[in-house]
Amino acid sequence: MKPKKPMHESGLQVLKATVGIRSNARDLLPKFPQQIEVKSLLTDFRDVTEIPYSAKLDGHIVLENQSSGAVVFERSNRRALFRGPLRKLERQASDLRFSLWGNQGFLYRFILFLLEKRHRIFSLHACGLYDEKKNFLYIAAGGAGSGKTVYLLSGIAKGLKLFSTETVAFQCQGKKINWFKGSLVDNVRLGTLVHDFPQFLPRLDRPSSPGHVWQKKIALDLAFYQCAQETLVQPETILLFPRIEEGRKSFLFNAFEDKRPAAKAVFDNLSQKIAETIVLYDRLPVCGLDDALLADARLNAAYQLVENDSVVKTASVLAGPADCWGNLLDKS
Repeated sequence: MKPKKPMHESGLQVLKATVGIRSNARDLLPKFPQQIEVKSLLTDFRDVTEIPYSAKLDGHIVLENQSSGAVVFERSNRRALFRGPLRKLERQASDLRFSLWGNQGFLYRFILFLLEKRHRIFSLHACGLYDEKKNFLYIAAGGAGSGKTVYLLSGIAKGLKLFSTETVAFQCQGKKINWFKGSLVDNVRLGTLVHDFPQFLPRLDRPSSPGHVWQKKIALDLAFYQCAQETLVQPETILLFPRIEEGRKSFLFNAFEDKRPAAKAVFDNLSQKIAETIVLYDRLPVCGLDDALLADARLNAAYQLVENDSVVKTASVLAGPADCWGNLLDKS
C-alpha cells in the first residue's frame, strides 16, 4: 500500500468568515496575495486575507488530487471535500471563473454561506455608492445585465464614492443596519468603457478592432474612487432593482409601497448565489448551499432591511444608460 501524501494547509478570511483548506497537492491551494484579474475573488470581496490553518475555523475544504478517476464532491454542513484529477481539471477548464477559487466558483459561494450561517451577515448581489457629505448610500441590486455597472460608473462620474462593485454585505443589529465595504474591482466589458465611459478606460487596454470590445471583459480597479469608511452604520439608503435598456429615453421609477414585495425582491437577490447549482470545471455539478433554517433567517433579514427607518426607498427602475439616475441625486 502506498503511503498517503502529506496534507498541505492554508486558511483565509473574508469579513468575519474564516475557511481552512487542506490539500495533498500544495499547488492546488489558493494563491496569496490575490491578483487583480477577471477570475479573482477581489471582484467579489474587499479583501481576501491569508490566515493560519486551524480546525476551529468557520468552514473547511479538503482537496484530494488523484491522477485519474471520477471527480467527486461531498459536503456535510460546513465541511466540503473534492476528490479526483483536480490538477487536470484546472488545466483544461474553459472558464476558471467557475473553478474552486474563481469569482463565480465554490469558495465564493461557500464564503457567502459561512457569512450567513456563522455571522448572520447577508450579501446583496449589488453595487454600492456613497455620498459622504449627505451620509447617503445608494444600492443597485441585480444579476448580470441588470445595469449595475452603468450605475457604478455613472455614479462615480457624478461624484459619488465607491462602496462596493459587486457584493454589498449587511448585518442587522437591533434597530441598526451595519454595511460593510465590498469589492473595489469590477469586471467590465470593454464595449461599455469604449462607448459609454471612456474616462475609465485603462490606456493599455484600448482595443485594436471594433469587434473585440464586446467580446472581452477586463478587471477594472476602481480603488481610487472608494469612500474612506470601511463600515457604514445606519446611513440613509435607497435600494434600487434596475433594468437598464440601451436606447430607452424615459426614467420609470416604481417604489414598493408594500413592504412584502420589497422583502421578496431582497430575499431573491440574497438567495441567488447561495441557492443556485453551478458547474465547476465544465464537468462537476455542485448543488446550492442553502437550507431551510438559513432561508428563514435570510427572509427575516430581508424584512428587517426594508422595514428599517434608514431605508427611505426601495424601488424598481426602468431606464436607459444616460438617465439611469433620473432625479434621485437631486432629491436625496
